[in-house]
Amino acid sequence: MQMSRFGSRLAALTAVVVVAAACGAGPSTRPDVAIEGGSAGSDGGPTTTEPTDEGPRPLEAPVTDLNWTDCTARTTAARGVTAAPGVLVDCATFPAPIDRTVASDGTFELSAVRVRTAATPADAAPLVYTSGTDRPSSADMAALAAQPDTALLDAHPIVGVDRRGIGNSAPFDCYSGATSTRDALTDLGQYSPGTDAADKVATLARDATIACTDFLLPEALIFGVTNSADDLEALREAWGVRALSLLGSGNGALVALGYAAAYGDHVARLVLDSPTSVITDAVTSAEQTVRGEEAALTAFATRCAAVGCSLGADPRSQVVELFRRADAGDLAPLSGATVRQAVVHLLAHPSTGDGAARVRSTSDTVAGALAGNTTALDDAVDEVRALTETDGHFVSRCTDGQQWPAPDRVRELQTSWSGQYPAFGATAALNLLTCSAWPATTPPPVPSTLGLPVLVLSGNADAVTGTEPLPAVTGALGAAGAATTTITWDGIGHPVSVGSGCGRAAVAAYLETGDVPEGGNACPA
Repeated sequence: MQMSRFGSRLAALTAVVVVAAACGAGPSTRPDVAIEGGSAGSDGGPTTTEPTDEGPRPLEAPVTDLNWTDCTARTTAARGVTAAPGVLVDCATFPAPIDRTVASDGTFELSAVRVRTAATPADAAPLVYTSGTDRPSSADMAALAAQPDTALLDAHPIVGVDRRGIGNSAPFDCYSGATSTRDALTDLGQYSPGTDAADKVATLARDATIACTDFLLPEALIFGVTNSADDLEALREAWGVRALSLLGSGNGALVALGYAAAYGDHVARLVLDSPTSVITDAVTSAEQTVRGEEAALTAFATRCAAVGCSLGADPRSQVVELFRRADAGDLAPLSGATVRQAVVHLLAHPSTGDGAARVRSTSDTVAGALAGNTTALDDAVDEVRALTETDGHFVSRCTDGQQWPAPDRVRELQTSWSGQYPAFGATAALNLLTCSAWPATTPPPVPSTLGLPVLVLSGNADAVTGTEPLPAVTGALGAAGAATTTITWDGIGHPVSVGSGCGRAAVAAYLETGDVPEGGNACPA
């Protein structure tokens, strides 16, 4: 299939993907199932990841900046928050090659959102932020703009880049408008015909995969970590700087590591915030995540009871009861899967710095739904679907993952995980089938050599990644020769850099010195 099919369909549906005039020049010679090989540098050749003996690379302000426009009100209103006094939000787009190895393929328009304050120096070097597929980086930028502590922003602007097909970056609709299929997959087939849940999800996943690969081929696999890393290199080139300072949170940590693997000599600072696992086995990664969800729910329940919240003396049992009712169809059209997603979203993503207020708000949402008023829960479900369940999320998540299990294995996991992880386990197992038909891809890369220290942030009650991925991540960094320091936050939420002023202070100090503190450090809730 020629690139012209992909480009014309995207342009017709989104009017925001820019396709080069020569994109129909001939058929692609790339494989349809797997993409291999490294990324090219700006001169077309491979980059190196050799460390230098010159100390930390200097921080640089853009030589040629993007065409920023103020979008403070629009960006914060979209997330239901208000910017803190003096905080400014700017929006811009920049083009990135669809495939850096094929110059004629054209470009994507990618979204960048910059958060700063009136005090931020005009020549301050930016910190580039990516949340990967967890939710749009622009959503985290809105949440960051609402935090009352602005010390980090006073020193450096933070620029969030939405991953391909996600957030404000060029979207695509590979379901060809089949909203019912998309919703049914998000609901894990709860209201679809049939009796076997695993079979229903596997069938929906197959249909979604066929629709998206047919729509996107031969470019169906250009939405992975390596391509997202290439997009950050396009930003560096647009700015005309020698190196970027990167903060990757959750799945975005894989993007930051992928950038360091391909463009290690272009990294000035590297922060990994609540990183997802570098272990690519889907079952192992999913179990680490579900343990994090269970731990976050337990931490929420403890704090909820301590502040006398609306869920009474045993908040955890009340949340589990909400899940039971959703699984039974008592909250229809809400499904058990989407209600769990909404609760994880409420637990994970801080919109303000007031942790106690967030605990009470989440409690009131659950208590209201149990009492028959699902208005707040409906709103949370709508928000989480908009932020995490687009076609771009589906394609990128499936491209990143490895070794997706078959239905028989998932049925076994449903049985074992429902006992081990009673709130989230069975649904987490079933969710593994959503990518079961996706073509196999190469694992996301990690750097083999990295000549700079890395700051790692982690939350003890993180419902997005948990804490279990940390040893594998820090081990991979150590194997690459990088010194690391982990700072642990006792609060509930994800990521640390949005939810914790203490965490942001650590990032600010690291940006200035290029050094990480020795030994472990803790940030209070």
